Amino acid sequence: MKTGIDEAPALIIGGTGKTGHRVVKGLIERGYPVRIGSRNAALPFDWNAPETWAPAVAGTAAVYITYQPDLAVPGAVDVIRDFAAVALAEGVTRLVLLSGRGEPEAEEAEQALIESGADWTIIRASWFMQNFCETFLYDALKTGELALPVNSVKEPFVDVEDIAAVAVAALTMPGHSGKLYEVTGPDLLSFEEAVSAISEAAGRRIGFRRVSPDDYAGMLRGAGVSPEEISLLLYLFTTVLDGRNANSTDGVRQALGREPGSFAGYVSRTAMRGVWSEPQQAIA
Repeated sequence: MKTGIDEAPALIIGGTGKTGHRVVKGLIERGYPVRIGSRNAALPFDWNAPETWAPAVAGTAAVYITYQPDLAVPGAVDVIRDFAAVALAEGVTRLVLLSGRGEPEAEEAEQALIESGADWTIIRASWFMQNFCETFLYDALKTGELALPVNSVKEPFVDVEDIAAVAVAALTMPGHSGKLYEVTGPDLLSFEEAVSAISEAAGRRIGFRRVSPDDYAGMLRGAGVSPEEISLLLYLFTTVLDGRNANSTDGVRQALGREPGSFAGYVSRTAMRGVWSEPQQAIA
């Protein structure tokens, strides 16, 4: 089935975000037209302002959906259901949803999309490798210590570049309709092991410390994080990271016909950019 993206743009919701900007880049590099969905776009898109949805979707051929802050938050399922109805009413049926692995609430959102009548693809992803270099985890690593309320459970961190590649394929190529791709990396690592690998590649001491959920919440409050964000982070770190996802999958290979990127490869190329470097703290 063709997506029609050759003639009309794909709307990339969260087109300036972690996966979205990579999807935009991948589409442009392949010569496809793109419309970025964000609050600051020419046609603004805001999940909290449903009146912005139809104008942003109108005239597009397909939509890549990322929901902020997370599909696990209350009300997300209804929002995804309502958005799919708007897209269908505008004549857009090709919808690609980024979902979270091991989150029952996210799976409810997936089901809402499946039941909408859309021509759907779901990308159910594990924790992003790029969380260590592009989000709040990066800020902590730069200080020399990452403190989290997690035990030694292992996670198959996935490269966001792989997520974007799967999304681009689903938006532009036949054969992905009605597919749920559960995407992970090939390596099972604890957060402590991941930080150790980053420390070695960066050439400086970066430690990992386990803290209680209460202590972590206190740290976040001290940093000015909102109660809603604290609740979400505690859920992700203490509930989703309970071992339920401690296995890798072949979703990337199913979608792209190749193996997913390794954590070692991610760390090596990221460290080469000096992302985690602090020369004054170099290991002797």
